[in-house]
Formats: sequence, C-alpha cells, structure tokens
Amino acid sequence: MKVTVLIPGVLRTATAGQSHVDVDVPEPATLATALDVLADTYPALDRRLRDERAALRRYVNFYVNGEECRRLSGPATPLPADAEIQILPSVAGG
Repeated sequence: MKVTVLIPGVLRTATAGQSHVDVDVPEPATLATALDVLADTYPALDRRLRDERAALRRYVNFYVNGEECRRLSGPATPLPADAEIQILPSVAGG
C-alpha cells in the first residue's frame, strides 16, 4: 500500500531536497510501520523524527490525513490506503 509523507523544508536535507516521499508499507499499515520503511531509505531523517527507542520525538508533530496522531493512537495510528502523513517540527524562539 502506498502512503505519501510530506517533508517540511527544515528536514529536506535528509531527503535530498524532496518535499514529499511515497512509501510502500505492508498492510495493516500504521504510522510506525510507515516511519520504519522511511527509515530504511532515509536514516538521517529517522533520527530527527524518533528517538533511540523508536518513540516519536516530543517536538515533532505527525498528522495523518489532517489529524494529529497523538490525539488518535500515536505511532499505532492506522493508515488507510493513499494516506498522507504530514510532519511538522515545533518552532520555538522569540
């Protein structure tokens, strides 16, 4: 099953400048399985998204078809066919 991962500008150096990446994930697909497949191709990106235990980093928000995954099932959020995953790192400063 194919899902699309939208890559924000700040993380595009880890994907050779690509703004989105299509990922083939096994079914039943979850956010975690999509990130596992993405990590195989882009390990540097994975280090920015998940910690050493593969937990989602606190300062990165993940949306599945427009819904924030932490309000759903976190990494276990199921992915429908042709899902769109949007990654949004938190922005801080003043």
